[in-house]
Amino acid sequence: MTGAARTWDVRTGVGATAVVAAAGRAVETHRQDGLLDDPYAEALVLAAGPPGNVPTRPGGDGEHGNWRALSDLVGIRGKFFDDAARRAAGFGVRQVVLLASGLDTRAHRLDWPAGTVLFEIDQPAVLEFKNQVLRVAGAQARCDRRPVPADLREGWPDALRDAGFDPGRATLWIAEGLLYYLTPDGQRGLLESVHALSAPGSRWAIEDDPHFLERMDDPEARASSEALGLDLRSLLGAGARPDPGEWLRTHGWIVESRTLRTAASEYGRTLTPVGERVNGPFVLVNARKA
Repeated sequence: MTGAARTWDVRTGVGATAVVAAAGRAVETHRQDGLLDDPYAEALVLAAGPPGNVPTRPGGDGEHGNWRALSDLVGIRGKFFDDAARRAAGFGVRQVVLLASGLDTRAHRLDWPAGTVLFEIDQPAVLEFKNQVLRVAGAQARCDRRPVPADLREGWPDALRDAGFDPGRATLWIAEGLLYYLTPDGQRGLLESVHALSAPGSRWAIEDDPHFLERMDDPEARASSEALGLDLRSLLGAGARPDPGEWLRTHGWIVESRTLRTAASEYGRTLTPVGERVNGPFVLVNARKA
């Protein structure tokens, strides 16, 4: 990743962005037109005690332009990844890996087919915090959930195998809110590692935006980042990075992609002006290894 600390928890650096994403899921969950339902998001945010003014409900600050844009982003991409999970399950995929899982609760909130094994890779402190909050909330995983304390910058394939991952089985990989925090070399390394670990029939759902760092110069985007007590520019990976969809195509994957603004239209969601400018160009990728 960037020059961020080598490790972090949910209150520092990249880890704090997981709390912001959970806040977006909480707001989305309570919207009448919500695209996803995460009954644990609000508890995770409140337990983290995030910096800045972070709403978890619509109305008030939750309806401010920047927060509405965040809710839209999290809701639209969340539905995209939820749909990718259901689609993969429908094709018989029973092994799932969440890369940089953060405060994701899909293991607990989606209906997984019997026999599904779901691995969550993230920093030890992040996983420990999430496990504790979910335990207090009485959340029960609906699959065989296996947290994998590991750093995606080094050594994670071995940790994943040690947790029982089988590279001979088709796998669904999910990379949500991840790639733009990686350095160019880090992204290439992740692409190469996932490709090497993927059996035929594996699927990969990805959210990416190679120009996100540039668009953080938008005054409203910068103001939103400051309100969260975060300097997103310092966390985003700089430099020319590979286009994940094109990389996967050249390595034998069948790829479908669309922008977040296109997905918003498909889901019946109208983006706010700041959401259109800052989040609309995000790319959502569905790939299958032939």
